[in-house]
Amino acid sequence: QVQLVQSGGRSVQAGGSLSLSCVVSGRTFRDYLMGWFRQAPGKEREFVAAITWNGGSTYYADFVKGRFTISRRNSRNTVFLDMMTLNAEDTAVYYCAAKTGDSDYEAEDEYDYWGQGTQVTVSS
Repeated sequence: QVQLVQSGGRSVQAGGSLSLSCVVSGRTFRDYLMGWFRQAPGKEREFVAAITWNGGSTYYADFVKGRFTISRRNSRNTVFLDMMTLNAEDTAVYYCAAKTGDSDYEAEDEYDYWGQGTQVTVSS
């Protein structure tokens, strides 16, 4: 059984920074491409960022480029999302997810396992 456990969500002021983490257990972490998604109130869940198994490639949604950074530490089975210059539009529940294969990383249906979600609230 693969489990993804997230931490790091909280309330911050606009312009601030926040880091999320997600620890994977139950399978070899290196087997998975890791992604972050988010779901704002009243909206569908959307892709935020993804990173290949060795960290060699990273992908970002246009609305977070230059502000968010995805990284992973395979020795600790952990993926991170570092967020800077947050604004109110970044308020959402953030989810980490794991999938095999590197294609279709923006499609949530392609992901096999999901974290529990963590709330990020940005106040202006």
